[in-house]
Amino acid sequence: MYKEECHDELDIRQMTIDDMAAVFHLGERLFTSDFSPSMYRTWDEYEITTLFNSDSELCLVAELADEIVGFALGTTVEKQHSSWKYGYLVWIGVRPGLQKGGTGHKLFDELKGRMKEQGVRMIIIDTDADNEAGIRFFEKLGFGHIQKHVYMTLNLSRSRKKKKKKE
Repeated sequence: MYKEECHDELDIRQMTIDDMAAVFHLGERLFTSDFSPSMYRTWDEYEITTLFNSDSELCLVAELADEIVGFALGTTVEKQHSSWKYGYLVWIGVRPGLQKGGTGHKLFDELKGRMKEQGVRMIIIDTDADNEAGIRFFEKLGFGHIQKHVYMTLNLSRSRKKKKKKE
């Protein structure tokens, strides 16, 4: 189990290009269809490269004993006709077995600090409504005003099969 003394060895730093494979593979372990069967955002290499190329200073990793054990990937959004700049925490993940040990909090604190330096006035996150552990985590960080959203899917491969049967 992750012990408090490990925090001294935990390094939160900006992600480098050399970290991408480790972040991608950790995300593959965390963000599966079992985690969120109707996930509207998919975990793939383009998620990492797009965020890294556009907002590298908001792409962070947690490193323990020279191993990537967590990450946070964020971006900022500026809306036309609004004086507010928004931060969006797109992905955050910590290696199984180390969760609930403070790594996620440290990643978020660093990300929040960087967003504040960029003039962000509000941070937004989203998670599956059934992700109770994630919701509790975000509430502990101070997030509130939970809103339920409906995401729907249309499986085009099934629609095509029905159409072919009719022909």
